[in-house]
Amino acid sequence: MATKILYSTTSEATGGRDGKAATTDGSFSVALATPKELGGNGEGNNPEQLFASGYAACFLGALKYAASQDKSLPRVPSDAKVAATVGIGPRSDKGFGLAAELVITLPGVERSAAEALVAEADTICPYSHATRGNIEVKISVA
Repeated sequence: MATKILYSTTSEATGGRDGKAATTDGSFSVALATPKELGGNGEGNNPEQLFASGYAACFLGALKYAASQDKSLPRVPSDAKVAATVGIGPRSDKGFGLAAELVITLPGVERSAAEALVAEADTICPYSHATRGNIEVKISVA
């Protein structure tokens, strides 16, 4: 399926997990470090943290978009929160794999309405599209 790209960005990394990454337009830069759990010093950010942050923000945006497009869905409260946990570990075949979990908090929204909104957002979010069928993702409403 073709995608009509409306925005793109480029980021360059040097040094791998113990280096740095920055967008080529200079608007974002981060020092990278391997987590202690993977044998590093943990004195910087890592790709899993960046992925978790991006997925959480994007999914919250998808919730808002879904609510704006379907008036039968509840509005997203201003104190809504998406907590994304991303884990990495060795695969049984070769290399490493990821797993993710999203916990969505929608204060004041009835549970069944919140679940309907989350289900619709999962069909919209580009991170959900990218991960679906590729890594294990658990999504729940708090």
